[in-house]
Amino acid sequence: MDLLQLLEKVDSFVWGPPLLILLVGTGAYLTFRLGLLQILKLPLALKYVFSREKDQSQQGDVSPFAALCTALSATIGTGNIVGVATALKAGGPGALFWMWLAAFFGMATKYAEGLLAVKYRVVDENGQMSGGPMYYLERGLGNRFLARMFAVFGIGVAFLGIGTFPQVNAITEATQGAFGLPKLLTAAVLTVLVAMVTLGGIRRISETAKRIVPFAAVFYIAASVMILVLNADKVPATVSLIIQSAFAPEAAFGGALGVTMLMAMRNGVARGVFSNESGLGSAPIAAAAARTNSCVRQGLISMTGTFFDTIVICTMTGIVLVMTGAWNTDGLAGADMTNAAFNMGLGTEIGQYIVTIGLVFFAFTTILGWNYYGERCTEYLVGVKGIRPFKIVYILLVASGAFLKLDTIWLLADIVNGLMAVPNLIGLLGLSGVVVAETRAYFAARSGAGETCCAR
Repeated sequence: MDLLQLLEKVDSFVWGPPLLILLVGTGAYLTFRLGLLQILKLPLALKYVFSREKDQSQQGDVSPFAALCTALSATIGTGNIVGVATALKAGGPGALFWMWLAAFFGMATKYAEGLLAVKYRVVDENGQMSGGPMYYLERGLGNRFLARMFAVFGIGVAFLGIGTFPQVNAITEATQGAFGLPKLLTAAVLTVLVAMVTLGGIRRISETAKRIVPFAAVFYIAASVMILVLNADKVPATVSLIIQSAFAPEAAFGGALGVTMLMAMRNGVARGVFSNESGLGSAPIAAAAARTNSCVRQGLISMTGTFFDTIVICTMTGIVLVMTGAWNTDGLAGADMTNAAFNMGLGTEIGQYIVTIGLVFFAFTTILGWNYYGERCTEYLVGVKGIRPFKIVYILLVASGAFLKLDTIWLLADIVNGLMAVPNLIGLLGLSGVVVAETRAYFAARSGAGETCCAR
């Protein structure tokens, strides 16, 4: 058995039915207990995203919007372009439906994560905010073992998973294919840029994310909408195929290929989590840095991250892939598949340049965001003295990420992602009563005396 086969077996075990049930089940449970908050309070959450808190004296390192952009910088990445293509290739168009379902429940999960992150955050020795699952697992749930387990897996995801290899590989492959740039040159420039930003800490990372993420997202969405408008007559049939093949994959490409509903579900949920990170426990690390006087308010803002990432951007990619038939074209995979889909949708080769530009921006900011996540996990385990060594190793891994095989990269990413989610989901379930109590208290106070801080 070679390394790839071993990783495939480990990946299948980690992302088996138990974890899928735990991920979606946690979101469903929170959705029920919070009374469909992700639907009823989404307008308020979107309002909060684009407004400022009146009191600017609150503790925190960055604005709530900058904290959201930092979280989005880590979530909007290759998963939105390469990950969606990979999911559809393996699970058929129905995988996109399962992405939607996972994202719907994931919004409730992300809300709870953001709320708990602010409620249980602390100030480190450098005067910076530290928060996230490791803190609400220890300070809220009283379980230091799970907290340490999460931090170890979080560093693993930063080093081996979402943070480095898939992003760097995607950038170098895309720029070489679209612009003919040598991988070595791209990797060198990318490494220098990552070092310049990440060594400046959360403020420089958040400022960079605040500028790049909205621009890149609007740019990519506008191009996708243009394709949908140009091919408007195909949209109804595309959506119908996506929904139908979620439950009967043979509707898309025949049972002879062995594609089952479980495969569509597994690929949709796994790639959805890779993209929006709901339940993974990463986004609350950024949420904890926000200047805010309310954990509930920041939870609502955090919740929109999943909405923007999956319901909006992944949907755009998925519909274009299915509509053009690129998802089922032999010889195409990953970014090449999405490039082909945009070329077909626009009727010109300019599509591949649009995808490449979007991919480069998305992947670059993901590298920055995961540097911060890994830094906070390191700080939790060994203190502020571990931050600089972590950054050095991280930058070295970025430099080497362009030269690994794609199959190995995705498998490593999937495995460490799944391991990271387990302690976080246990914490969310164990602290669900706290989430519900804080939510009820907030909306009761909001209708009366105004917004209040979460009780410590």
